[in-house]
Amino acid sequence: MSNVIIIGAGAAGLMAAYAAGTAGHRVHIMESNEKAGKKIYITGKGRCNYSNSADFDAFMDNVVSNPKFLYSALKRFDESQMTAFLESHGCRVKEERGGRMFPISDHASDVTAALLRSLSGLNVTIDYNTKVSDLIIEEGTCRGVICGGREFRSDAVIIATGGMSYPSTGSTGDGYTLAEKAGHTIVALRPSLVPMETREDRILSLQGLSLKNVTFSVFDRSGKRLYKEFGEMLFTHFGVSGPIVLSASAYIGKTLSESELRASIDLKPALDESALDKRLLRDISASPQKKAKNFFDGLLPMRLSKLFFELWGEEPEKSFCDITKESRKKAVHLLKDFSMIITGTRGFKEAIITQGGVNVKEINSKTMESKKLPGLFFAGEVMDVDALTGGFNLQIAFSTGFAAGGGIS
Repeated sequence: MSNVIIIGAGAAGLMAAYAAGTAGHRVHIMESNEKAGKKIYITGKGRCNYSNSADFDAFMDNVVSNPKFLYSALKRFDESQMTAFLESHGCRVKEERGGRMFPISDHASDVTAALLRSLSGLNVTIDYNTKVSDLIIEEGTCRGVICGGREFRSDAVIIATGGMSYPSTGSTGDGYTLAEKAGHTIVALRPSLVPMETREDRILSLQGLSLKNVTFSVFDRSGKRLYKEFGEMLFTHFGVSGPIVLSASAYIGKTLSESELRASIDLKPALDESALDKRLLRDISASPQKKAKNFFDGLLPMRLSKLFFELWGEEPEKSFCDITKESRKKAVHLLKDFSMIITGTRGFKEAIITQGGVNVKEINSKTMESKKLPGLFFAGEVMDVDALTGGFNLQIAFSTGFAAGGGIS
């Protein structure tokens, strides 16, 4: 039996406590907040999309950073095991569109309650409002933590402090400081799954407009495409957001930190420019005197129409038969490439997850133990691992927490 200290009572920390506790270890969780699972409460808009039922290969396709590192942990404790865990501890679950898994109650608190119930009967204690300031390192081994000026000794320490996203939940980057002091490399931290800011004032006039069934692409200065995805997006008071924009941020963050990027919206992805032009020509032949604005009724949302005509440079009241071939081609191109300049992303306060963290090359992928400091383990977002939306990030937290807690000898 070992004495284990876990820093953080979030998704990764609580699962690590369960795994360590069931292995017979004495576990002491130190949580800086006044309650456990504070970030869990706001995930999935308060409903907690705790995992995703995608098969293993599809799941790994949704992991953005270091999927190979996660292979062992995800194989050992996957969605089906997480679902069985929740069900066995009183939280019934359901599956929704895209394989997203939720508690059947739609209450995130039920997931936290199940995690806490799982610790009942185990040798696990939790101290709230308790902030760890340093690690105890002796003879090249982690021997415990320092908290409030006092030493708390243990055989193993698990850092499960989360990242930098949603700092109001207690994710303020403390884990990175502790890891760096212990000799670990911290891969550059960036907000991810986060909305983007645009340069053009005209984009801001579309605030509140939602687009469905469009393709969003992002290009670097050389014209190389960095990202392309079909789905839904939203214009905001600062730029763009929505599912396909948030996903884009996970792939372009590093490049965007170095230069502005061009984004393009294909408003009619089902048709190429040639097919779209033929459609317009058919409509013109059927109603040659029809006003230009009326040809776009089925092609554009009403709120986008005004800006579209400004960019096109034609009058909405003009008869389409009086519009030149070159101008018509320009309209078609604008439908297929409605572009804007991305100047940056919003900050950690609006980011769903943190990209970057403790370099996984310095961590044993099977046990989550540090390769640099025996006795020190990591779990969850504090490591340089992240994925797209859809329950993947929480499952990573649970899987790595389970591996860390179970990796202590």
